Amino acid sequence: MIFAALAYYIFVIPLSLLPLPALYLFTDLFFLLIITILPYRKKVIDQNLKRSFPDKSQQELNTIRRKFYRHFTNLLAEGIKNLTISKTSLKRRFKVINPELMNELAKKGKNVLLVSGHYNNWEWLITSQAFLFPFEAYGIGMPLTSKFWDKKINARRSRFGMKVIHAGNYKEALATNTEQLKSVLVLSDQSPGDARKSYWTEFLHQRTAVLFGAELMANELDYAVVYFTTHLKKRGFYEMELKLITDDAKSLSWGEITEQHVQFLEQEIAAKPEFWLWSHKRWKREIPTDLEQLKQQQREKFTAKYRS
Repeated sequence: MIFAALAYYIFVIPLSLLPLPALYLFTDLFFLLIITILPYRKKVIDQNLKRSFPDKSQQELNTIRRKFYRHFTNLLAEGIKNLTISKTSLKRRFKVINPELMNELAKKGKNVLLVSGHYNNWEWLITSQAFLFPFEAYGIGMPLTSKFWDKKINARRSRFGMKVIHAGNYKEALATNTEQLKSVLVLSDQSPGDARKSYWTEFLHQRTAVLFGAELMANELDYAVVYFTTHLKKRGFYEMELKLITDDAKSLSWGEITEQHVQFLEQEIAAKPEFWLWSHKRWKREIPTDLEQLKQQQREKFTAKYRS
């Protein structure tokens, strides 16, 4: 606790106060380090890339890994800067291409789930979501192992109005202030904790367990579902693009929402793979031996609960 506090106040926050170009100088050195002497999680990255792109040559995979390291170190600088970046700077560096989609949903009185994955800069969206859209902003996540860092980082993320809530108590949190429309951010590309409670689909050429929470929330709470992706325009500048999946979740069958946001993410990764977070252990869950029977049970349970 003491060490974490010292690191935060003496090292991290002063570093964050530096101009972003100065932070890039530090992370440029880190980039050189990880492509030469200390390759960060190289085994995990190479395994993920090989499984996801079986038709690519080793040279092509190495190029993607190198580009990912370049992007990853840029994200490190931007993540540090995110702790103290001003609203003015965020508005200049992170823009929405088609905000009218969210404005139309607001006019209809629809709450919204913003769904995507760890693609490009998600931290700047977390921090700026509250002033990007005419909704009360929420983000669903899991707490960090360190209570100190969890408290400090979420406090910085929340300073412009975002409310960070736990996946386990989202219903209680979203039940407050019901007169205010809400937008809820969900990053759904993490590896689920339970293979048997997951939605199984094909993603990047392999059977993949996917979090089903966004689809359940949309049906339980009658939220519209909007997929978003962020495009890198140039170093330190991003544009967010919105795509409506549905404004009537209960009109869709089991799995349609999840299949759609998974396909959107897959398309983005296929086009520019270096911008996805390849360093996380995405495929940790074993495929259930009774998968088809499990899927049928999930479908029947979902239909009985939400379509009866």
